[in-house]
Amino acid sequence: MPKAANTGKKAAKPAKQTTAKATADFTPEAGRRVTSYDVARYAGVSQSAVSRCFKEGGSVSPKTRDKIMKAVRKLGYQPNAIARGLITRRSNMVAVIIANLRFYPETLAYLTSGLNASGNHVLLFSLDHESEVDRIIDQIWQYGVDGVIAGAHLSKKQIELFDQRKIPLVFINRLYRDIAANSVCCDQVEGERILVDRLVAAGHRSFAVVTGPSDSVVSQQRISGAVERLADLGINDVRVIEGEYDYDSGRRALRELADGAGGLPQAVVCANDMMAIGCMDEARHQLGLRVPEDLSVVGFDGVMQAAWSSYDLVTVRQPMQNMVEAAVSMLLSRIERPDLAPEKRMFSGEIVEGCSARLGTSR
Repeated sequence: MPKAANTGKKAAKPAKQTTAKATADFTPEAGRRVTSYDVARYAGVSQSAVSRCFKEGGSVSPKTRDKIMKAVRKLGYQPNAIARGLITRRSNMVAVIIANLRFYPETLAYLTSGLNASGNHVLLFSLDHESEVDRIIDQIWQYGVDGVIAGAHLSKKQIELFDQRKIPLVFINRLYRDIAANSVCCDQVEGERILVDRLVAAGHRSFAVVTGPSDSVVSQQRISGAVERLADLGINDVRVIEGEYDYDSGRRALRELADGAGGLPQAVVCANDMMAIGCMDEARHQLGLRVPEDLSVVGFDGVMQAAWSSYDLVTVRQPMQNMVEAAVSMLLSRIERPDLAPEKRMFSGEIVEGCSARLGTSR
């Protein structure tokens, strides 16, 4: 009997060695996604150790981590963000709504960089016109995003839908004075008033103002800032021409002014830089005008093209990178602490003194 017992003990050792070898040689079935359990089996650790290795702040010894990462590289394992989200109740996705994206690609670049740096992914909804917001709101609910940054106007009822679903919402470059909404904005009115002051100080007495799309709240703020300031200064010769924020509508606006009964004004104030650039090209290449000797043109935004030497546009440069950083910070804080009170941050724009307009000294 003792002899038989000894034989059984000797047989147990080879069995253990065989299991260890099988673990080291393990490879998942072809075509099947590698799981954390596969990594654990290959590395000879528990599945919970693998989970802790990929969890921020998770406690794993250096030796165990080395084993796991060796298995990860060997098997080609990728953590499943969706599965991890089911555990943390976070999707790590932020919806970004932007109207007129083709004119403001820098905004998206800054937003993507800032959100990715915080471990979040961007789900982009691009609108040609702000009035199209309705069609994408239902889509946003379906993705279970953690928060939303909106560069488009939403109605009070639409904002209330986000509140009801406890989804933090931060507006960028949209200001809601009468609604308790989180927002980061450039002072559109202040920027236009300064531009107008400088143009009037240089002796301009007849003006045209080229608007953006009719449903653009930003355009409305900029245009009202310019028109109201001109009225304050006693300037009554002001014509308003509708534009669409694009280059072609800037050219069309100047042709319309040239063909109109009043003729060309002394200065054109455009609601954005792309229309101002279109105005300049139409003036110089089609109408044979000198800019700024015969016609002053100013814009708003400070886009990259405005600084090109062929334009050197007088404009208001928005501190977009700082605004985006503020919006991302505001959103992330509210994802972590939904009880935070609504906040509004206002940034001043910077006047860029280019060569497209004659400017005087502001009062």
